[in-house]
Amino acid sequence: MAASASERPQFISGNGGNRSFSNAPLIDNSDPNQIIVPEKKSWKNFFAYLGPGFLVSIAYIDPGNFETDLQSGAQYKYELLWIILVASCAALVIQSLAANLGVVTGKHLAEHCRAEYSKVPNFLLWVVAEIAVVACDIPEVIGTAFALNMLFSIPVWIGVLLTGLSTLMLLALQQYGVRKLEFLIAFLVFTIAICFVIELHYSKPDPGEVLHGLFVPQLKGNGATGLAISLLGAMVMPHNLFLHSALVLSRKIPRSTTGIKEACRFYLIESGLALMIAFLINVSVISVSGAVCNAPDLTPEDRSKCEDLDLNKASFLLRNVVGKWSSKLFAIALLASGQSSTITGTYAGQYVMQGFLDLRLEPWLRNFLTRCLAIIPSLIVALIGGSAGAGKLIIIASMILSFELPFALVPLLKFTSCKTKMGSLHVNHMAITVLTWVIGGLIMGINIYYIVSSFTKLLIHSHMKLALVIFCGILGFSGVAIYLASIAYLVFRKNRKASPLLASTNSQTVESLPRQDIVDMQLHGKPAASDLD
Repeated sequence: MAASASERPQFISGNGGNRSFSNAPLIDNSDPNQIIVPEKKSWKNFFAYLGPGFLVSIAYIDPGNFETDLQSGAQYKYELLWIILVASCAALVIQSLAANLGVVTGKHLAEHCRAEYSKVPNFLLWVVAEIAVVACDIPEVIGTAFALNMLFSIPVWIGVLLTGLSTLMLLALQQYGVRKLEFLIAFLVFTIAICFVIELHYSKPDPGEVLHGLFVPQLKGNGATGLAISLLGAMVMPHNLFLHSALVLSRKIPRSTTGIKEACRFYLIESGLALMIAFLINVSVISVSGAVCNAPDLTPEDRSKCEDLDLNKASFLLRNVVGKWSSKLFAIALLASGQSSTITGTYAGQYVMQGFLDLRLEPWLRNFLTRCLAIIPSLIVALIGGSAGAGKLIIIASMILSFELPFALVPLLKFTSCKTKMGSLHVNHMAITVLTWVIGGLIMGINIYYIVSSFTKLLIHSHMKLALVIFCGILGFSGVAIYLASIAYLVFRKNRKASPLLASTNSQTVESLPRQDIVDMQLHGKPAASDLD
């Protein structure tokens, strides 16, 4: 039975007033689109929670990851594998916090931001989040265009234009229900995994060197630092935090302490399983690239191509090792990655817009707007710079994601520190919080070191006049200062005192999941009958 209006949880709005979030569940009937977790505690309940983790894991094996993986393997062999290990462990911790936030509070991260921050910071955070969604979409556009080029010899710039139509076709599958779409995404993930296991079998990297690269951290030179940042940006994406905290709201879980603990535990296990598959795929890509490009019998011509490796040249490398069929396998994996990543990117964009602005769009329109913003720079670069320029654009987009991560991670940490406790339920343990702050600090530290060192080197070795160098230096370091000040504001700003967020564990009075608006956005994109006030 749904809670009455007086019993619905109250939340503090950005201007200090209360806002009522009517999170009424779907009607209790045999609706096939509704995913209901049984009240009885059982390991079989795990299957009801399967789905969100695999949707989120797609972002860890998208074309942006493939591009950075290929370049790191070609240039540094297995030396940067430890970045993948660290990033995967960090991703599991961070994504589990995002899932816990949604499960315990019944609101996703973007909604918490709108309720917590005033209009100007909230708007700026929305802009940053939208830039992250577009930056994530650029590698997906280019990766899909490369895949079409490998499979059908379609020019890259035409493939860029075709990516919009192909994604809209996949979004049409939503009408068959969120569960079927989740199974499709999981199938695509396993397709990618199988493709790279086959490629790894033929390339035969040295196991000892691979293990050394995984467990011995090393960064040799500024170029390695730049690639490490790109790997981090491609692995730990800011829009994924908004996405995961919203996807978990599509399940109707028991609103008891035991039920919520079980949900958080099973979501952690599911995320771990999905991210383990993503980790193995990334390791396989780097290992294949490192084994092929660092082979002793590589010809000078092939070596020169490895020095400027991108997704479109990966087929050439694999053809030399196992023939044309392996290049087709790579193209199929790349196509599956690009298309499935676009679906999750569209979801993330919907949740970001709904959460920050209380505005919803039809999925096709949301995808069209995001895809246009991604297609324009991709098309220009593809026409002017060809596949090499498009590959460089993927690296730039991945670095942008890395620099934007703190603007999603810091609010998540602040909210989980004070809003994920319900009586005896302590989802957010102090150790996890401290660990995540350390991870975030290291990522921000690497980012700042790289941008300052690279910018300083650029100024020192430039041939500009002294006055212009000074002006550029002041402008650049002012930007770094603003970046640091913005992060410091989020870190040290004291959150408003939270109201009792779903503080009751009585399932008869608090019944907030699944969120009707979240389920609607996953199925048809139509506004829910019970909307945000």
